[in-house]
Formats: sequence, structure tokens, C-alpha cells
Amino acid sequence: MKWNIDWNPSPAPWEAEGISRRGSIARYLGCLAISLTVWFTTAPLRPDTAHWVLVLDVVLGVCSFVVLHLRRRYGVTIALLTAIASIFSTASTGPATLAAVSVATRRKVPQVVLIGLANVAAAVLLNAYVGIKSETPLIDLSVNFAFAAAMMAWGMYIGSRRELLYNLRDRAQRAEAEQALRSEKARGDERSRIAREMHDVLAHRISQVSMQAGALTFREDLSTEQLRAGVGVIHEQANLALEDLRSVLGVLRDPDTGQLLDRPQPTWRDIEALVQDAREAGQTIEFTDTVCDAETLAPAIGRTAYRMVQEGLTNARKHAPGATITLQVSGDAETGLAITISNPLGFAPSPVPTSGLGLVGLNERAELAGGTLEHRRDGHAFVLRCWLPWSP
Repeated sequence: MKWNIDWNPSPAPWEAEGISRRGSIARYLGCLAISLTVWFTTAPLRPDTAHWVLVLDVVLGVCSFVVLHLRRRYGVTIALLTAIASIFSTASTGPATLAAVSVATRRKVPQVVLIGLANVAAAVLLNAYVGIKSETPLIDLSVNFAFAAAMMAWGMYIGSRRELLYNLRDRAQRAEAEQALRSEKARGDERSRIAREMHDVLAHRISQVSMQAGALTFREDLSTEQLRAGVGVIHEQANLALEDLRSVLGVLRDPDTGQLLDRPQPTWRDIEALVQDAREAGQTIEFTDTVCDAETLAPAIGRTAYRMVQEGLTNARKHAPGATITLQVSGDAETGLAITISNPLGFAPSPVPTSGLGLVGLNERAELAGGTLEHRRDGHAFVLRCWLPWSP
């Protein structure tokens, strides 16, 4: 242990918070009570005290009270000065006690020992200065030591309690901040989840409506029945889009508990219905399925594969309307699931507005599932390839 004294240490974080006005007043009143007690206790023992001694006593006491407000910044210095002042001034015993306790709150052993011994010495010298002669000096010295030890122990207890409360408050504040960050992240994840679902569910339907409406706009040779059938397809797809929208927004949270809910999600078995639905909307699709033991495919992977096929068909419908789309799915439990979607490159700009986020979303889905996504031009065709593990 190094016994070097830090005369002007920086206040600890729990000391820098300061004391309330009421607490400061209570401390000064306590100092005043201690000073008055010592004054009236020693007064009968020095009846012939000179006038100037009493004036010095009061002046030193007032000065000790004045410098007390510096005890947190210059703790050891103020404690030593008030201890020295208490040798000649009984009015300074209160401030000396508070200054010593304030030093003890820092729980630095060298400072505690130094100030404790200084107060014991001050008490002994005060008795000699006042002229008090004791018949039991050892007992008096033991009492002074006991009082100083109790005083410093009380200060160390106060410092320990302050540090504990500070740490508890700091821990609670950090926990609240972390909880706020987790809540914000959860809200961000929920927004991303809603955005992905909205894009995956609605883009497919709306693109079918747009393409069908565009076809009816440019066809001038259609009969009334054909027009009615085309409008019926648009009506049906619009209704399906509304139903999908309600399914996304209506089940995001339980109305009673507010907890997130998962609606029945599409699986691998729904891909065939998705392809059939696209064919009925006018797309030409060559579908080849050579997947083995599809029943053992993990539901999460099946859902990701469904979204991959859905977005791939939507992109093909946007960028190569009327072209023949080739869809191939293959794989097993050992090799994983492979999906390939290819379509001829379109020559005209897409009549359907695009956000450019479809492939970005697919790439994110593939990465979250532990798979890979590749899209490129292969000659005059656009090819989208995706590999997914059989289970996440």
C-alpha cells in the first residue's frame, strides 16, 4: 500500500452530484450543535479566560464555518486547517468534525488515518490549551481515539452508501437506455418486416393488375366478352391484393395483448398454386420441379423459396412482358434447394413502376436463410439463381 497523500483529489462521480440546500443546512446546524456543546462543556473549566482568547475562539470558529464549503474540493487541506483551528477554538470543533467526515467518505486509507490522528492530537492539545488537567489521561486518550475512529468510520459508511446508490442509479439509467435501444431496434425490425411483407405480397398482385390493364389499353380488336373477361381478371387480382393487404395489416398484433402474431405463411406446397395463378394472369411459364422429399423441407426455407419464386415471376412480368419464363427447382436434403428463373431480356421499358428494391430484398432473404443469390445476364436472357439450405 502506498501511503502518499493526495491533498486535492478530484471528486468521485458520486461526490460531484452535490448536496441539496436542505442537506447543507442540516450539516451546518449539526456542526453548530457540536461546537456549542464543546463550548459550554469547557466554559466552566476556564472561568478566568482572557477576553481576547474568547474573541479568537469565535473568529477562528467563524472562519472554519466559512471554509467548509471548500471541503469537497480541498478535503484534506480543509480538514487539517479546521483541526488546527480546533486546538485554539472550541467553536471550530464542529467544522473540524464535518471536514474529517467528508474526507473519510472518500475511503482513502492514508487520508483517513492522517485526519483521524490529526483530530486526536487536536483534542489532546485543546485540553492542554484550555488548561484541563485529567486524572486519567490514558482513558481520555482512549476516548478521543474511539471518538475519532467512530467519526471516520461513519464517514466511510456514508461514502460507501453514496457510491452504492450512484452505481444503482447509473445501472438503472443504462438499463433504461439499453431498453430504449432494444425497443427502437424492435420497431425498426418490425417496420422492415412489414415493408418486406407489403412488397412481396402486393408487388405480385399489383403488377398483374397493371399488366392486364395495359394489355386492354392497347388491344383494339377485343370483343365485348373479351373486354369483360379482361376486366374481370383485373377485378379479381385487385380483390386478391386487398385481401393480402388485410392479411398483412390485420394480424400484425394481437388486439388483446399487443404481441406480434404470425399469419399463416406460404410454404413450398403453395408454389404450384402461385405458378398457376401467374399463368391465369397471362404469363407463359415452363415449370420444372425435381425436388426430392419436399415434405422434409424446413417451413422457413419453404417460405423463403416461395418469396423467391414470387419476386422472380413479378420481375419477369415487369421487365419481359409476354415472354416465356423458365422456372426450375431442384434439390434434396444433402445438396440443398436450388431455384433458377430465366426470361428473355425485354427491349421496351417496363410499363410498370419499379422501386429497384426487389432483388435487394431477395438478397437479404437469402442471406438470412443462410443461402446465396445470384442474378446476371446470360446472353439474351436474365437469369436469377438462388441456393438455400434444406434447413436453417
